[in-house]
Amino acid sequence: MDRLKAMQTFVQIADQGSLTRAADALGSSLPAVVRSLASLEAHLGVRLFHRTTRRISLTAEGRSYLQSAREVLAAADAADRSLTQGAAEPSGQLTVTAPVLFGHMYVAPAIVRFLQRYDKVRCSVLLHDRPVNLLEEGVDVGIRISALDDSSLVAQQLGSIRSVVVASPAYLREHGRPKHPRELADANCIRVNPISAGPWRFRDPRGAFSVPTTGNLVFNHGAPAVEACAAGMGFGKFFSYQVLPHVAQQRLAIVLEDFEPPPRPVSVIYPHARLVPGRTRAFIEWMKSEFAGIAL
Repeated sequence: MDRLKAMQTFVQIADQGSLTRAADALGSSLPAVVRSLASLEAHLGVRLFHRTTRRISLTAEGRSYLQSAREVLAAADAADRSLTQGAAEPSGQLTVTAPVLFGHMYVAPAIVRFLQRYDKVRCSVLLHDRPVNLLEEGVDVGIRISALDDSSLVAQQLGSIRSVVVASPAYLREHGRPKHPRELADANCIRVNPISAGPWRFRDPRGAFSVPTTGNLVFNHGAPAVEACAAGMGFGKFFSYQVLPHVAQQRLAIVLEDFEPPPRPVSVIYPHARLVPGRTRAFIEWMKSEFAGIAL
């Protein structure tokens, strides 16, 4: 048995969720994939998948083995690349996705600098505030503001961002600075649908809790909501990167810092693959360098 090939087959089955799709991805036949998996399970002495006529899913042993198999394949690829791709200049098409405002403020400028350095790369940038399925939509790399819950993706954290409540100094002078989130229930709150249109979540030493909010203004995008808060319309709850320029200019002030929920990770994500193109690897390293030391 070729153990590396068997591991590659196993990882493809896990990623594709189907023996048939794994065979197509590998350019192999279904019987060959079935034999490879059977040989690997016999070698390990465990079942890696639950298999029925309609679906296939990882066993507990399979989930444990999956990460180890990915690491082994990545190490083998790295050894190959050190000899065959060490001097290659990144080139070709790269597709990147990011949230709209974060992409506009941080990702797009970093991509411009990346292309100025690697002018053989062509880049398409897709800014969406919806979750993008990288595999289904043909995207090479994504920037995500959340924890990763998809085992078919790799995440490398770039930083973290807070969820903060803000208001203009003028609004705070007129209405007072709240000492507890419960006071927001009686205040005018500028909300963003669907992110902050419902109850706002907070945390204290006893755990997480929610406060219902109301207000006379709801947007479907964060940028105009931030501007409305800066104009003195009321309180708003935003990601910290959305309001930092206004805080620096003293147009907004952060309140209730002791009750903020845990920060969210900001990560560069990309699909697990046996061969990651040089342009993708270069972009990932570029973004890690760009975000090092940046306060979000």
